[in-house]
Amino acid sequence: MTAAPPSFGSTPSQTLGQARPFRARGALLKRLADVVCLPSSRVNAFERAMTADLLVDMLREAEPEERLKVARRLANLTEIPASLSRLLLRDRVEIAEALLAHAQGLNDSDLLDCARMTGLEHRRLIALRRGVSEVVSETLVEFGESAVINCLLHNELARLSNGAIEVIVALTRGEPQLAPILLKRPELRPAHAYVLFWWADADSRRTILQRFAVSREVLQDAASDVFSMAADENWQDPLARKALQFIERRQRNRAAIEKSPFDSLEAAVAAAQTGLTRDTAEEISYLSGLKPMTGAKIFTDPGGEALAILCKATGLPKAAVRALWRALRRPETDASGAVHPGLERVLITYDMIAVDRAQTVLRYWNWSLSSALTPALMKAIRDGDEDAVDEYSIPQRTAMLALAKEFGR
Repeated sequence: MTAAPPSFGSTPSQTLGQARPFRARGALLKRLADVVCLPSSRVNAFERAMTADLLVDMLREAEPEERLKVARRLANLTEIPASLSRLLLRDRVEIAEALLAHAQGLNDSDLLDCARMTGLEHRRLIALRRGVSEVVSETLVEFGESAVINCLLHNELARLSNGAIEVIVALTRGEPQLAPILLKRPELRPAHAYVLFWWADADSRRTILQRFAVSREVLQDAASDVFSMAADENWQDPLARKALQFIERRQRNRAAIEKSPFDSLEAAVAAAQTGLTRDTAEEISYLSGLKPMTGAKIFTDPGGEALAILCKATGLPKAAVRALWRALRRPETDASGAVHPGLERVLITYDMIAVDRAQTVLRYWNWSLSSALTPALMKAIRDGDEDAVDEYSIPQRTAMLALAKEFGR
């Protein structure tokens, strides 16, 4: 005759008479897990769900070793009942790991719940999973944990959303070790790389220029007949004008020469050698087809590679790089009298990049840093108010990232 189960008010000592392992509990947990794991030909969805609910109720009070055994048993299922997966994924790391490391039956909902309701080590295990989706990766990076992001970037089977990439780009400012790994990701786009350039180290900058400094030839061919149309309309359409300014081949601003105290861009650079004043810097910017904001960003760039991009894009000779370097009062030689490593690196950058590719980088900086820089956006950058930035505007989002430091963020 089967013994009646104890009442809820009884204690183990009342029931068993002595303290010893509950063999019945272990056996029942195993049997319930076995039922959950039965194929659909043996158990229907309602029976499986009912069994899972009973198993969850037992596991909540079970010992960690017992929960671990069940987690390992369920890891081979192609579809784990949601109530079970959530309970076990929220458990201590070694229990959750049995599922996170081996279970293919976890869906995005399971992983998102685990990421939000647990800690760093759980999220690191999620980042290591095969085929992490864009939705899950975006949630993982929101916590800003370097260990998790590092695993995610190294995971070649993970897919990163555009939002996740933007968050990681911003994090590289304070976590520079992430930049080289990020630059290897296929999801990275020029918009991300060009803003990352401003705080990247020398090796990362070289990678950015080699990989993302592309030609605009396709755009120029596609829009070749549109320039005359815009000219016939006296360039009155601001949307077309801004886009065509990015596409056109000519870098220097010929109209600026008429208003400038200098006869040419070369003359402005030569005058700056005695000391780069704010007025001279602005004139060089205007003559180069840049807004003063972009010029200021280039002249204050600590690495100096941006100077090489400016000179190459505008057709200035290599000597102009040295002239601007001197104008900024930067050392030209080291203690031994050899070319200073910083200047040498900048001169190599000038040699390695083609004119049209340098123009692409320069135009992109100017377009992204100034074309969307309205008073409202400048206030948003000062306040760190990302909600005020148009999520569909690449220039606005780039300006928020690149200029945040200048405004004390």
